Amino acid sequence: MIQIDALPAFNDNYIWLLQEPDSKRCAVVDPGDAEPVLAWLEAHPGWQLSDILITHHHFDHVGGVEKLKNATGARVAGPAAEKIPARDVDLHDNDAIEVLGLRLDVLAVPGHTLGHIAYHHAGQNLLFCGDTLFAGGCGRLFEGTPQQMHQSLSRLAALPADTRVYCTHEYTLSNLRFAHAVEPDNLLLGERLTQVASWREEGRISLPSNIGLELATNPFLRTGEPTIIAATKGRGDRQTNEPSDVFASLRAWKDNF
Repeated sequence: MIQIDALPAFNDNYIWLLQEPDSKRCAVVDPGDAEPVLAWLEAHPGWQLSDILITHHHFDHVGGVEKLKNATGARVAGPAAEKIPARDVDLHDNDAIEVLGLRLDVLAVPGHTLGHIAYHHAGQNLLFCGDTLFAGGCGRLFEGTPQQMHQSLSRLAALPADTRVYCTHEYTLSNLRFAHAVEPDNLLLGERLTQVASWREEGRISLPSNIGLELATNPFLRTGEPTIIAATKGRGDRQTNEPSDVFASLRAWKDNF
C-alpha cells in the first residue's frame, strides 16, 4: 500500500508525498516549494524521488519543480495544455501514467485554469485534484467558465463515494462557514463545521476528505438540491434553475463572502 503524507508549504498549501516503502521510492504532487520535499528527503536517507505530478500551472503548484528535478532527476508529468516547467510527460484527458506501481488515470477538469487535470487511482480510491475540488468548496474561476467548472465538479462527484480527496489547500474551515451560510439546516454540515473548527484549533490537518462527504456537505456539488436553489434565488443574473446556472450564482456569492 502507498503511504500518503502532507508536506505543508507557504501559508496553506499541501504538497502530497506518496511513498512506496518496499522500494523506498516516493512521488510528490504540486510542489510549489522545493524545500519541504528536500528536507523530507534529507531526513529519510535512502529514499528516491522518482516522480513529480502537476495539476496546473499556478506558481504555488510548480515553483519547486525545476529545483527538485535538478536535485533528484525525478520525472515531471503535467497537463499538456499548460506551460509546466521541466515537464517530461505531457498528459491529456483519459491518459494514464504509472507512478510507484500505481496506474493513475488523468481527468481533464478545466475551470480554475483551462488545462487543469486531476489524477485518480481506482484501486485505492485516491484523487489528487489540485484546486478544482476543495473540502467543502471549489476553486475560483481564474480562466474557465462556470459551465466548465460545474462539468468538472460533476465528473469528480461521479467517482465512488469512498474516493479520498487530496486537494492542495487548507481552506476547509472557511469553505464550511460559507456552506453553512448557504445551508444552515444541513445537520451533517453543521457537525462537520464543528469538527473541522476543533481540528484546526488543535493544529490538525482537515484532509483528505472523501466524495461521499462532499456530496452531503459541499454546496458546489449540491446545485440540484432544492435548499441550494432556494438559497441562491435572486443572486446575480441567473435565468434558470439549471445546476450550472445555480453553480454560477453560488460561485459569485462565495467570491464576495
